[in-house]
Amino acid sequence: MREELIGGEVLRTYLHAPAHLRQVLDESRRYTDLTFLVHDEHRVSFETHWRAANAFGKALAEVYGVRKGDRVAVAMRNFPEWSVCAFGALAIGAIFVPLNAWETGARLARMIQDSRAKVTVVDGERRERLEGLDHGSILITVREEVGGERFERLVAPIADWAGLPDRPAPDPGLSPDDPATIGFTSGTTGAAKGALCTHRNAMTNLVNTQYRVARAALRRGDTWPPAPPAEQAVTLLPLPFFHATGMHSGLVPALARGTRLVTMHRWEIEKALALIKSERASVLVLVPTLVEQLLQHLPASGTPGLESVRTVTYGGAPASADLAAGVQSRFPGAAPAQGYGATEVTSLIASNSHEDLIAKPDSVGTVVPCCDVRVVDDTGQDVEPGAPGELLVRGPQVFHGYWGQEDATAAVKQNGWYRTGDVVTIDEEGFIYVKDRKKDMIIRGGENIYCAEVEQAISRITGVVECAVFGLPDKVMGEIVAATVVVNKDAGLNERDLQDQLAGELAAYKVPTLLSLVHAPLPRNAAGKVLKSGLRDELRAEKT
Repeated sequence: MREELIGGEVLRTYLHAPAHLRQVLDESRRYTDLTFLVHDEHRVSFETHWRAANAFGKALAEVYGVRKGDRVAVAMRNFPEWSVCAFGALAIGAIFVPLNAWETGARLARMIQDSRAKVTVVDGERRERLEGLDHGSILITVREEVGGERFERLVAPIADWAGLPDRPAPDPGLSPDDPATIGFTSGTTGAAKGALCTHRNAMTNLVNTQYRVARAALRRGDTWPPAPPAEQAVTLLPLPFFHATGMHSGLVPALARGTRLVTMHRWEIEKALALIKSERASVLVLVPTLVEQLLQHLPASGTPGLESVRTVTYGGAPASADLAAGVQSRFPGAAPAQGYGATEVTSLIASNSHEDLIAKPDSVGTVVPCCDVRVVDDTGQDVEPGAPGELLVRGPQVFHGYWGQEDATAAVKQNGWYRTGDVVTIDEEGFIYVKDRKKDMIIRGGENIYCAEVEQAISRITGVVECAVFGLPDKVMGEIVAATVVVNKDAGLNERDLQDQLAGELAAYKVPTLLSLVHAPLPRNAAGKVLKSGLRDELRAEKT
């Protein structure tokens, strides 16, 4: 690392990180005919992807007049065209705007308007949702025989990409601190905001994604870097590309490292297992909910045909402490790994994996090397070592600010420090423990209650599938603890059973006063985060 002056702050940066995302695209050609993207029947090589991305970038510049700094948005499933559009736009210096494809038409239109995207590429589902709505953008449709602009006419059908010209798109002369992406936050606590990130942010995260594997190898006495693998690394990524994990910790590292990336139209356990076997997947990139579903589906002794899996990594939402052991039992020889971060830090703040995650399964790990952290109280003063407080982060992966929202930026980014809104503790070895979201912390009669602690206790009860803990207003106590708990239908659990079992693990004031037992999965956004606001409203209505 070295120190650099960036935006008035002296930050540690990586010496050998690529300068920008166009460099990642160009250098990916060294993998030539190796398969890069697999989606249903389509298999796209690194060379073919490079040609298609540059053809799209050239079309953006020549047909639509897209220049450096213009916004280009995408809203579609994880088709190979998603990556081609992303890197084609980034290669010519456009600011790429990955939109949450699961949003309603009205919210999609608002995000397009907010980003002032000049061009937006959509699949048929998203085009239908945007029909008749004012968004102010040129729509290009993929995989649909419709009128208007079509991706296949601008570039070529996917089957013909290999025959596209060996010609790069116009080079805008990119530098590390040029803006690269506007990623909209998940919006679980309010309206989604567009986080503006730079090429340096993305390239810093690219290095960070490899750090934990190297650290674990060196700590156990292995050599690093390891000998070249006998076969191509293969990652199964069922998460959407538009999520920070999907793009910055899935798609970009795969392109940079010659990894075959296998995507899915939608998550189906049996199909996922078939893909792991047929593609010999070595890495699974998931959210905790999907890991939990796999653990419940697979026998504890492992399953023949899944021996290729070496790492099961998860993040994007809180994970129960028993996931790591569950991964090891279902995938013998595989290491569990957990990432912790946010859209505003271009994915990673900290990570935990391998032996460390087994030893400290309730920790999100240690901070990535280029990053500084502080834990502060409500006045902004550093707390005593080991005491809880809000986590602040500073480093070259921290976003520039919210697009067009100076007040919102000022509320979370002060003197270069990003306020995560997470209440954490850090132990003597530097391992971070996330206690709760600061806004979601329950204050009952003056006592702070961390929802994550209560959720961990509930999750350990036999018969519980998943749960969400939150506060409900109370005239006497200010707030009381409430929970929605998903239980197995044949578990025979009731509210009193849960409360009795929790009483042996938690202080009395932390045991939920109100419980709702359900069988349907909890509602989640595309990032895998539980939508607690709706659960809170349902339980309040149910109990009043």
